[in-house]
Amino acid sequence: MDIKALKGVGEKTASYFSQLNIYTTEDLLKHYPRKYDIYEEPVRVADLEADEDLEGSVVAMEGVVIKSPDIYGNGKLKILSVNLKDENGDAFKVTFFNMPFLKNNFKLGARYIFRGIINKTRYKWTFEQPKLFTRAAYKELEGSMMPIYPLTKGITNNMLTKLVSGLLKEYEEKLEPEYIPLWVREKYELAEHNFAMENIHFPKEFDDYINARHRLSFEEFFLFILATLSLKSSKETNPNIYEINRLEKIDEFIEGLPFKLTNAQLKTVEEVRADYTGPKIMSRLIQGDVGSGKTIVAIIALLEIALNNYQGAMMVPTEVLAIQQFESLKDLIEKNGLDIKIELLVGSMTAKEKRLAYQRIQSGEAQIIIGTHALIQEKLEYKDLALVITDEQHRFGVAQRESFSNKGRRPHILVMSATPIPRTLAIILYGDLDISVIDELPKGRLPIKNAVVDESYRDNADKFLDREVKAGHQCYVICPMVEESENFTGANVIDYSKELSKRLPDCRIEYLHGKLKPAKKEEIMRRFSKHEIDILVSTTVIEVGVNVPNATVMLIENSEMFGLAGLHQLRGRVGRGDAQSYCIFMTGKKSEKIKKRLDILKNSNDGFEIARKDLELRGPGDFFGVRQSGDFNFGIADIFADAQTLKEASDAAKLIYDADNNLESDENALLKEKVIEYRGKVLDKINI
Repeated sequence: MDIKALKGVGEKTASYFSQLNIYTTEDLLKHYPRKYDIYEEPVRVADLEADEDLEGSVVAMEGVVIKSPDIYGNGKLKILSVNLKDENGDAFKVTFFNMPFLKNNFKLGARYIFRGIINKTRYKWTFEQPKLFTRAAYKELEGSMMPIYPLTKGITNNMLTKLVSGLLKEYEEKLEPEYIPLWVREKYELAEHNFAMENIHFPKEFDDYINARHRLSFEEFFLFILATLSLKSSKETNPNIYEINRLEKIDEFIEGLPFKLTNAQLKTVEEVRADYTGPKIMSRLIQGDVGSGKTIVAIIALLEIALNNYQGAMMVPTEVLAIQQFESLKDLIEKNGLDIKIELLVGSMTAKEKRLAYQRIQSGEAQIIIGTHALIQEKLEYKDLALVITDEQHRFGVAQRESFSNKGRRPHILVMSATPIPRTLAIILYGDLDISVIDELPKGRLPIKNAVVDESYRDNADKFLDREVKAGHQCYVICPMVEESENFTGANVIDYSKELSKRLPDCRIEYLHGKLKPAKKEEIMRRFSKHEIDILVSTTVIEVGVNVPNATVMLIENSEMFGLAGLHQLRGRVGRGDAQSYCIFMTGKKSEKIKKRLDILKNSNDGFEIARKDLELRGPGDFFGVRQSGDFNFGIADIFADAQTLKEASDAAKLIYDADNNLESDENALLKEKVIEYRGKVLDKINI
């Protein structure tokens, strides 16, 4: 049902919802809370002193008024200050802004519960503008979990809560039929689907939330694996129709490289060459950590394909990266005296440039084509496309990968990912692909030096950025938000870049974020790659955007808000040149727990090891907060935290598929409808 069918949602509000990819009521129900506001038992001052993690967080405290309230301030701002003591006799303070009328509530001996963000001033613990409850009123709320949703301009949390609540009540009369077979639900202790939908939004108890989340994570993985199993089976029956021979020129090319390939690279090169010269069509993933040298393996494959008189194409996520790869490959071809013509194809080219490029590709004059999504446009036809490669491929959906491969006569498929996930999980997630792992960094690469610091290091951080810029290098600064938000207190790129420009007036500073128009983003990244910008303040949009060997510093603000896997990916933007590189993880909280977690990154540059330790430290029950594995954009499931659920869903999907691969049985009739719907609506959105 269209989202505009809901009461109170007109064209304008619907346009705001579209920013959250919400177009239907089903989309709304699957817009899950990012966390919950849990009304917990009130704490005491002694609890705050014992647990430093509580500072800056939302807590409740019960107190008795010990002094008549003070009101001070000018005409525009009236501040009401109340001094209280908890049941142990320890003091804390509460302040309210422009609410002088509350003074009469705070008579000596009056008892209230206050709830809000607690902070410690020089002398005592204090609340600013907390919510006020009687003991009886708070007891009614204690233990409840109120949803907090991802928001955008024009959409409030209160609006979402009311709409979802009304929708769930309406659905009580027309519940969705259960489509996961009974034996699967019993074996893996899965809650019923409709129970899960209600309790993911409004859990009555924490256990209800856990059960709901387990069910919804399971079904996301379950449908994804069933959909990809059908892709794999179709590929396994595809014979290799291309006559590709191993060529001495390629062996000579490898020998003549200005650097020596690692053993892991050589092993992967051998696996790839064995695939496309073998009896079946290649469907292979190269999984390698940031900077492990996956691209040179892809280049070797493209060159051998071209020298066998076929076409090869490589799709990368940004125009800047496409141009860099094109120029680098062109230079390699010329230096090695190879008779190969290459083509660049990106969206910003003029209509005439594209038309001429299309002609060269269609005629076969262009043998290697490097580009962005432009490579899969309907107008584009290849003469004899034998190899398709997607670089940093977790930025492309499964369906996009398929449409790319459909451009030829069942070409060989090679995909590359820098996402460091354990091999056992990779085998499940990339069920339609064979896997090669590059687990060594190129020799001579200087390891990145890491530091975990708090706000007290701010002046030193500024000086460090300034020093690196004056040395001729460039820097990244990452902020968790685009602009100021009432739901987050983290740094935002717009305000941060303005403030940093004041502190470092001699540096050329600009900002970048995902809400900018694509052309503007490309322009900024291009200028940064040409050293027309010294410091780029950005959100995580730069994660796979550009290769700038001259960038030596990555400063990540509010690093406690990111998952370790994401932080490691960001860090991979530096350390790509000959100079020593640095990554500074700035945290706004002095917390031993946060420091211990970030120290995993400080002490290791190995993405696979970081992913393993992150899972160990967080544990499977730690689900709240910023998503950990943002590369895999399932609605609620997290491949690390839900690793066991992923394995269970994979086992169940394979059992069903082996017994009934077309889902023709009566028991699987509803499941078949869901899988078909999933393929059409969701599969192309999953960036695996």
